[in-house]
Amino acid sequence: MRVFHELTRRSGIHGEPHPVRRTRSDKARLVGKHVAGVVGKNPFLAAGGYDALVVPHPRKPGGIEIYTDRLRAELGPSALVLDSGINGTPLAGSRNLDFFTSAAGAVRSRSVDTRTTTIANALEALTGVKVPIGALVAREVPKHLRLRTIYRALLRRHRIRTVYSVVSYFHQHITGAARDLGIPVIELQHGAISPYHLGYSYPGRPAVPDQPDALWCFGSYWTMVAELPAGMTTAVIGAPFLPAAEPATKDPGQVLFLSQGTVGRPLLDFAVTFAASRPELDVVFRLHPSEHLTDYQLPPDSRVRVSAGPSESTIALQRAAAYQVGVSTTALFEGMALGCKTAVAKLPGHEYLQPVVDRGDAFLAADAGTLAARLDEAPLCADGSVYYAPDQLSAVLKDPSR
Repeated sequence: MRVFHELTRRSGIHGEPHPVRRTRSDKARLVGKHVAGVVGKNPFLAAGGYDALVVPHPRKPGGIEIYTDRLRAELGPSALVLDSGINGTPLAGSRNLDFFTSAAGAVRSRSVDTRTTTIANALEALTGVKVPIGALVAREVPKHLRLRTIYRALLRRHRIRTVYSVVSYFHQHITGAARDLGIPVIELQHGAISPYHLGYSYPGRPAVPDQPDALWCFGSYWTMVAELPAGMTTAVIGAPFLPAAEPATKDPGQVLFLSQGTVGRPLLDFAVTFAASRPELDVVFRLHPSEHLTDYQLPPDSRVRVSAGPSESTIALQRAAAYQVGVSTTALFEGMALGCKTAVAKLPGHEYLQPVVDRGDAFLAADAGTLAARLDEAPLCADGSVYYAPDQLSAVLKDPSR
């Protein structure tokens, strides 16, 4: 995933998916938090044992981490919640190993593996883009091994019997530590999965090290859309964080564009051109939570309204809009379940939504002019529960094999 992000960013195909910006004072405060956390939030100092370890998502709209919220409520005090504060605000009562995580990544290997040069040269010959694979390996492999050792000790210390994590492809040291001890790892889905997602798609289903034992999904679509690693099972737990659709509240004149860091600027250009062609429509461009409003400037005569921050929610906008447009953001699937007619802009990454287009649940617009002319052809999703099923978490926790 890190090589992929570097490759697409350096080639200019994508922007930063989740840009993080820190001033010097921000970095100094973060170091202070790490040091204080060694005493105040150190999970090794927590008393007693726990049945489960839960590793939530760093993103928390309105202070709520939606992907593990119901799980943590079900598990109650039997779960040790390990929530990093490096790229967000940790949940109240959670613990973290942020000091150790940062320290493990600060010390890099000085030895050079000649295979990294061979791989980097081959990738450059294939793509024309130079990616510093040697530097990535020198940082990430030693970091992984150090953290894997620390997490093995933590899992033993608290006699953990199950690990639940979100975005497991960035927590392979935790998965590896659990695997070393024979502890099952369950990943909770956090976003869109497709045959092109390098965190989940392994054509031919080969055996892949340090992968979760199971993936618990929002709906049945996600269990079939990509070939998961060998041995990884799936279950549908639903999406209790998503409210029910209310078609009667839809505004037929509102079109919602859903941005994301990888293609935000070209999608904004798409929206501006579309709005100029359809002046009778209300066009809203909603930023992803990880995007920065200062990165987007509208032409003086643009009719597009840019929406950002917590003053209005994406879900509230989707419940009001009759139409939604995006590229590959997970929010498009949420909008389909909330009754939006959906169009996919043909920009880099639109392939993620091709299975949805093939199902007839979305329309692919080659350009803004095509979208303006054919907006009325954008379809309603035939069955939103395929993507976001009703809540089934309690039943799956009682019987994971169901």
